[in-house]
Amino acid sequence: MQKRFENKTVIVTGASSGIGEATALRFGREGANLVLAARSEMTDLVNRIGSDRAIAVQTDVSKEDQVEALIGRAIECFGQIDVLVNNAGMGLGGAPEETATDDWRKVMSVNVDSIFYACRAAIPHLEKTGGCIVNTSSVSGIGGDWGMSPYNASKGAVTNYTRALALDLASRGMRVNAVCPSFTKTSMTKGMEEKTELMQRFAERLPMGRAAEPEEVASVIAFLVSDDARYVNGVLLPVDGGLSASNGQPPLDGRFD
Repeated sequence: MQKRFENKTVIVTGASSGIGEATALRFGREGANLVLAARSEMTDLVNRIGSDRAIAVQTDVSKEDQVEALIGRAIECFGQIDVLVNNAGMGLGGAPEETATDDWRKVMSVNVDSIFYACRAAIPHLEKTGGCIVNTSSVSGIGGDWGMSPYNASKGAVTNYTRALALDLASRGMRVNAVCPSFTKTSMTKGMEEKTELMQRFAERLPMGRAAEPEEVASVIAFLVSDDARYVNGVLLPVDGGLSASNGQPPLDGRFD
C-alpha cells in the first residue's frame, strides 16, 4: 500500500470503534502519525498501528477543555497537525414532542459542539501545514428520517458547518469536506442489525443491497485528504451505495407486475 501520509499527523475522534477505528487503521497503514481520541482506552489499537506512531488520548469530545487538550497533545507529541477527522458521534431518536431537553443537548454537544471545539483549536495548526478537515456527517444530514429528529438536526448542522468552513478556510490554504454514510455496520447499529424486518427494508432501499463496512467509509476519508483530492473542497460526499441517487419512489421497472 502507498505511504501517502508519511510524516503527517492525523487526529481521529471517535477512534475506538466503527468508522473511527477503520479510519485510524487506514491512515496507520499509509504511514501517518495518529492521535486517537475516544472516551475509552485504546491500547490495542495503538499497538496495532505502532506505539512509535500513535498515541491515545481519552477525551470526552463534548467537553471544550478536553478537546483543546487533545489538540495540544498532538502538537506536543508530533509538532504539527495535517488532518483532523471529526468522527465522534451518537444517535438519538424518538417522537419530537417526547424528546427531553437533556437528550437534545447531549446529541448536539457530542455531534456538533465537539466539531466546533476541535476545528477552532486545530485551524491555526492546520493553516501552517495546508491541512484538511473531514467531518463525519450522514445521509441523515442531507435528508430526514422518521423518528430521528434530534439526530437529523445535529447532522444537518454538521453538513452546513462543513460548507461554511470550506468557504472561510479555502483562501488560507485549507480544505474541508464531509462524508455522509448511510447505514454502516458499527457498534452503534448493532441493535438495528438484529431486527430482521428493518434490515430487509434497508436491503430494499439500498441499491447495492447491503450496509456499508466501516473500511469503505475510511477509504473515502483517506481520499478526501489526499493530494488526489486537492481541488475537492466543501463537498458532502454520500457513501451510501446509491441511496441518494433515488427520488424515493418504488421501482418502476416492472419487477412488481
